[in-house]
Amino acid sequence: MGKKVAVVLAGCGVYDGSEIHESSAVLVHLSREGAQAEVYAPDVDQMHVVDHVKGQPTQEKRNVLVESARIARGNIKDLAKLDVKGLDALIIPGGFGVAKNLSTWATQGKNCIISKEVEDVLKAFHAAKKPIGLCCISPVLAAKIFPGCELTVGHDTECEKWPYAKTAETMKELGCKHVNKHVTEIHVDVKNKLVTTSAFMCNAPIHEIYDGIGKMVKEVVRLA
Repeated sequence: MGKKVAVVLAGCGVYDGSEIHESSAVLVHLSREGAQAEVYAPDVDQMHVVDHVKGQPTQEKRNVLVESARIARGNIKDLAKLDVKGLDALIIPGGFGVAKNLSTWATQGKNCIISKEVEDVLKAFHAAKKPIGLCCISPVLAAKIFPGCELTVGHDTECEKWPYAKTAETMKELGCKHVNKHVTEIHVDVKNKLVTTSAFMCNAPIHEIYDGIGKMVKEVVRLA
């Protein structure tokens, strides 16, 4: 039997939910590895809704679970119903929804609060010594919950290629070890079974982002 991997989404769309290309890449690579994805999302309102043409918030209200169901093709469960016992690993794609709907990182940075459901799930997989894969901005969740862990969000020096590099500095302030990696590379924290890759934290061609996520997924499945 293939490994069963929980994939936790945060909505649908880079600016207010899960990054669609990252989420799709995770699902494609899990399929390629012969793993079975079980998709979950919290049944909560989004922090806000962003018009992805204008890049500006709107007055609209949307639900994280309902929006995530678009990516999951309707095959999704409420995060409150996740049972770590029947699962082998956890993966959380990136997108601003991680920093807005799964946590308050977008507004509070290192002083953020992680949603209780999300924190409970991450701690349950960690306690069960089951691997956790995180890409793009989602490693900040582990930075907040697992002090001293090793992670990558790419590079720690801001430039045109790495526009979000200050995230790495903030993670270091939380007591984490940040490891600089190229977009096609991963970092494995062996002790904590955390596998991270930068994805769209890097201004890179989409196939390189896809390849980096592929390596992350492959290692998560191997560790499971």
